[in-house]
Amino acid sequence: MLGTTASDKPQEYLQFLQQVLRAISDSNGNPKVVYPLLQANLDKLDDRLAQIVEVWTTQTLAEVEPEQAQYIADDLFSLGRLIEKFPLGSKASNLETAIAAYKNFLQIQTREAFPQYWAITQDLLAAAYSNRIRGERADNLEQTIACYKNALQAYTREAFPEQWAMTQGLLASAYSDRIRGEKADNLEDAIACYRNALQIRTREAFPEQWATTQHNLALAYSDRIRGERADNLEDAITCYRNALQIRTREAFPEDWAITQNNLAVVYSERIRGERADNLEDAITCCQNALQIITREPFSFEWARAQNNLAAAYSNRILGDKADNLEETIACLHNALQICTREAFPEQWAITQNNLALAYSDRILGDKADNLENALACCQNTLQIYTREAFPEQWATTQNNLAVVYSDRILGDKVDNLEDAITCYHYALEIRTREAFPEQWATTQNNLAVVYSDRIRGERADNLEDAIACLHNALQIYTCEAFPQNHIVTLFNLGIAYRDTQQWQSAYHTFSTAIDTVESLREEILSGDESKQKLAEEWNKLYRRMVDTCLQLNQTIEALEYAERSKNRNLVEQILLQDSHTIFPPEVNTKLALLRDEIAKDQQQIQQGKAKNYREVAQRLQNLRLQRNQLQDQYLPVGSSFQFDSFQQTLDRETAVVEWYISSETFLVLIITKAAAPNVWQSTPEDYDKLIDWANTYWQTYKQEPETWSNQLAEALENLAQILHIEEILKLLPASCNLLILIPHRFLHLFPLHTLPIANAHHSPTYLFDLFPGGVSYAPSCQLLQQLQTRQRPHFDRLFAIQTPTEDLYEKDLGAVGAIKQQFTQSEILKEGKATKSALLPVDDNSQTLTQQEKLATAHCLFFFCHDYFNPVSPLDSGLQLADGNLTIAEIIAHFRLNNCRLVTLSACETGIPDFFNISDEYLSLPYGFLLAGSTNVVSTLWKVQSSTAALLMTKFYEELEQQNHITLALQTAQSWLRDTTIEGFQAWLSQSKLSLAWQVTLKEDFEEWKQEKGATAKPFNSPDYWSAFCVIGQGG
Repeated sequence: MLGTTASDKPQEYLQFLQQVLRAISDSNGNPKVVYPLLQANLDKLDDRLAQIVEVWTTQTLAEVEPEQAQYIADDLFSLGRLIEKFPLGSKASNLETAIAAYKNFLQIQTREAFPQYWAITQDLLAAAYSNRIRGERADNLEQTIACYKNALQAYTREAFPEQWAMTQGLLASAYSDRIRGEKADNLEDAIACYRNALQIRTREAFPEQWATTQHNLALAYSDRIRGERADNLEDAITCYRNALQIRTREAFPEDWAITQNNLAVVYSERIRGERADNLEDAITCCQNALQIITREPFSFEWARAQNNLAAAYSNRILGDKADNLEETIACLHNALQICTREAFPEQWAITQNNLALAYSDRILGDKADNLENALACCQNTLQIYTREAFPEQWATTQNNLAVVYSDRILGDKVDNLEDAITCYHYALEIRTREAFPEQWATTQNNLAVVYSDRIRGERADNLEDAIACLHNALQIYTCEAFPQNHIVTLFNLGIAYRDTQQWQSAYHTFSTAIDTVESLREEILSGDESKQKLAEEWNKLYRRMVDTCLQLNQTIEALEYAERSKNRNLVEQILLQDSHTIFPPEVNTKLALLRDEIAKDQQQIQQGKAKNYREVAQRLQNLRLQRNQLQDQYLPVGSSFQFDSFQQTLDRETAVVEWYISSETFLVLIITKAAAPNVWQSTPEDYDKLIDWANTYWQTYKQEPETWSNQLAEALENLAQILHIEEILKLLPASCNLLILIPHRFLHLFPLHTLPIANAHHSPTYLFDLFPGGVSYAPSCQLLQQLQTRQRPHFDRLFAIQTPTEDLYEKDLGAVGAIKQQFTQSEILKEGKATKSALLPVDDNSQTLTQQEKLATAHCLFFFCHDYFNPVSPLDSGLQLADGNLTIAEIIAHFRLNNCRLVTLSACETGIPDFFNISDEYLSLPYGFLLAGSTNVVSTLWKVQSSTAALLMTKFYEELEQQNHITLALQTAQSWLRDTTIEGFQAWLSQSKLSLAWQVTLKEDFEEWKQEKGATAKPFNSPDYWSAFCVIGQGG
């Protein structure tokens, strides 16, 4: 029933409609005449007007002659066009009026009488239904498709090729958006229509339309369900790149920006190529788009770009994860400024869904609050994404809601997990294997994790359900199609097998996952940060594998997997630095050819240029196998660590003690010449104590250095107890007199060689006191094995960097001058001359950095300077020189220390590795110098007073001249510094090689101390003075 207020009377609407139609007729549809009339009657531009159009047309047609009806039809057609484009009034109501006008026009103008006119109107009606706000979206799209199909009855390829192609493109777009029917079928129909359109819309004949169709075809490929997902995404990228050949920034800036925006989505989801690079490409595309798509006047597209940029940042590998997630959340909040529920309900729902995921993963802020925010966002989404109106999106939201419930902290844990299971089952009602295979696999994997954690029900039944779900997921998540997801699913399956005590199945599952991870690492071309992030992400996989090997009593394999987790980057760096000395010339030539072939095939795959992906991938795998087999014939550190070959390098008096921090315990693997590795395993309680101790130690050191110094001796006693060091010593053979320590992760931070050991006399004894052959360190068994092949018999050429920054001038107590006297040749760069440019001058011809000649021939490098650590990019950490910083990356890349036996880093904290790196790989200054070619590095584990360091270094080099053994010389010097009295220092001073001036200065200092503390006081007895120094490398 029509309304009853004055402005709602049907007669007024009828009079207004007639007035508008008269204006259209008189002006031949001129908007300058019609639009002012519409603007003056905005109160009548509502849904009632559409009803009046319907009623008036029916009544009028019954009263007029056919000839008059044709005029009415023309006016209705114009009314539809004009009101659909009218910018004022209700958009929804205007569309209803346009639809009514077009439908009534089609009652008059038949296909038989006016086929082209009829087809045009079918296209316009289809577009109006596609944009319609009223009614069910699914119904509107069915009407859209029906109208386009109607149009194609008149628009045949033969009679109207251009219009046929245009309508094929429009029909394709409708199929892409279609809600009813099978999604996979709809997308196949869309792709078929776009391909039809391209038969006419060639680049030569219709470049703009060709580009538009390529762009839209890319959209369909990116959503495609049938076929290989990786292939579909590559096809999408190809189509977008085709579109961008025409849609340049200069010629079509808006279209260029929109294509860049959509290309970003595909790069975010891309499977082929290097994941880190793909995400950086996605970010770049979004940033390109945002150069043109500003908030005003392109508010909606700007919001879409913000959403796409958020997606790329949420998955980003490079950069800090917490910062990336904050960028994600900021972008989504930007999008919500435009995409309100009222203005853009669907886009609001999409953004709320994405925001839920971001809050769920968020690192900063309170975790419980973040998850509640995520929960609220999911619930917001479901206000729009109902099962009836948007079944696919509803299922996605149910999946995301389940993720939040499974992690939720507030509320009852049991109930939260049950809610998660319910939501996943809801999602699977829509996400069937047939309709949405990839999403089905995702939900199966997620459901498995919740079943593994489930509290209700029988534990065994829940784990069997988890295993079944994971096997389901692996039907889709194959190594070839979805390598990243394949690894995740295998990891979860391995854990489920472990929890059910199916150790052999767990072993095979973890082994397959590790092989896939290492294969992915081979694909990385962009650099060390990407490889480090991959190692950080999957070091948990190696830890689980080590635990599983021990459960199967496979101790050698446990050790080999522990080493594999540490040394993927190491093998590559050794090959980079030492290939010319490791391989004969003819082998080097063959390896170079293999590397070129591998690089060529990798580039083909990553750039999407491989015509037959599987064929190229198989060839690439074969080439890598050939390369590894050839390398392993000569390389002491092979592609995979072999315990037997390493054990053969040990003598009967040497023992290696290697720590490995596992998932819930820490392990000690004891390796000797005569037997299989002996394994000691902590309790979970000791593991927790170690984590707590390490965190307290590091926080105290950084925040309260004086407290740290005063409590260091007691802290090291506690560490010795937590590590059960005395219990471990009992497992060593009686013949052992030389000990090599291989710490793991944060254990590299601590002076394990000086851990206190109880003895019957109650006097302090330290670990290194028990081994006449000394106690040294190595980053790993593999690197130790490599170092043992390096022969460095000479030790008479010194290269030194002395006090390069002003705050160190004259702080070395003359140590460098004293040390210099022990060498027949020396090159010392002091103060302002101690520059990076002096070490690495630029070659005039190649304009690249080259190594200073005397540096290359030195047997000993000595650095008395500051260092610095970059936690964001550890490879940019290094040493502070007079003109800038010498980084670890530069040391690895440009130093060739093929004659160097010892690098001494008499600087603060030079032995500290990347504390924030959660992977197993050891990254520090000593590591850089060992990779550069030195066989030994002496470094420090904390900030040491320059005067104390100078004394210790002077004595160390004195002892080194006598003993010719680096580890023993350092430990003798440390014991001397620790145990010597003031009068002992005074006696040594007159015999030292220090200059007379420095002897006078120190004599005055010692005399002053003697007056304060007494002649028998030991001024450097506390471990913070002497135990920071350690030898990393070969040891001798």
